[in-house]
Amino acid sequence: MKLKRLCVFCGSNPGRGEKYRAAAVALGHVLAARGLELVYGGGKVGLMGTIADAVLERGGRVIGVIPRDLVKKELAHRGLTDLRIVGSMHERKALMARLSDGFIALPGGFGTLDEFCEILTWAQLGLHRKPSGILDVAGYFNHFLKFVDHSVAQGFVRREHRDQLLVARAPHALLDAFARHKPVHLDKWLKKP
Repeated sequence: MKLKRLCVFCGSNPGRGEKYRAAAVALGHVLAARGLELVYGGGKVGLMGTIADAVLERGGRVIGVIPRDLVKKELAHRGLTDLRIVGSMHERKALMARLSDGFIALPGGFGTLDEFCEILTWAQLGLHRKPSGILDVAGYFNHFLKFVDHSVAQGFVRREHRDQLLVARAPHALLDAFARHKPVHLDKWLKKP
């Protein structure tokens, strides 16, 4: 599958330290340089706003998807190529998934994990065959990845599904891994009931 648009899940807060902002800028610049459109949550604050601005400043295209109730709270980014306002978080996630050819998690909180884990679950269930990966900024996702490996060891996640979760510390490396991605097609269950 040729990648055209990538969805990035990330924090509506900036996090502590310049490293998170710098990673969002770097990823945004690489997306624009490779001609990849950004799909994201539509806010102009935190890492969300940072990555959108980085893509736009390099001449890239950005599609934001934001629920009506969050337009004021997350301060919807009005300078995007395309801002789509939807009725709910469920609609937001579904539209972002439909619009995107792959999914990246940058550092963020509960919302980032919710959105990214739902995408991983959909892949596990065979609902999509798109690449999913983490841009692991300064080891931010170390504990999450240990949890996923623990889930494999305890028989809750197949090793093959864990291996589909791409991880890199640099944007170019992650996007190169996306380009090489070969999806697996397995049952979610280790043993049938």
